[in-house]
Amino acid sequence: MASESSFDVVSKVDKQEVSNALNQAQKEVSQRYDFRGVGAEIDFSGEKILIKANSEERAQAVLDVFQSKLVKRGISLKSLDDGEPYASGKEYRIESTIKEGIAQDQAKKITKLIRDEGPKGVKATIQGDELRVSSKSRDDLQDVIALLKGSELEVDLQFVNYR
Repeated sequence: MASESSFDVVSKVDKQEVSNALNQAQKEVSQRYDFRGVGAEIDFSGEKILIKANSEERAQAVLDVFQSKLVKRGISLKSLDDGEPYASGKEYRIESTIKEGIAQDQAKKITKLIRDEGPKGVKATIQGDELRVSSKSRDDLQDVIALLKGSELEVDLQFVNYR
């Protein structure tokens, strides 16, 4: 087996599933009794998800509703970068974003983890916002996947283009 096998480590989110989770959260917020009359709403504007309510606790409750909808749709909460509640006039707001791609510092942590704890002969190279992991042995690649799945990283990882 002279040829090298490889796979890519990426961090992607299905935008349609995020949109569906957002729509479900909007529907639940508009129908729930405890959100009536508190100005609670959740909107998506381009890249940011904006949550509004008249108190910090209500804004946090709307965020919890949205997070539960994301989990039900199979989207990891590691992909959601939720900010701190802040006052804006008479209401409280939380701005959240959906993270995609592996940041440069995270990519360096992952390559160091593979180099230090992974099998010998496995190479990890950073290619933009993803990583390419290659080795002569497919078993070593399976070990690297198991290592990355078991490690506590701050980013949601998927493994694609396994060949």
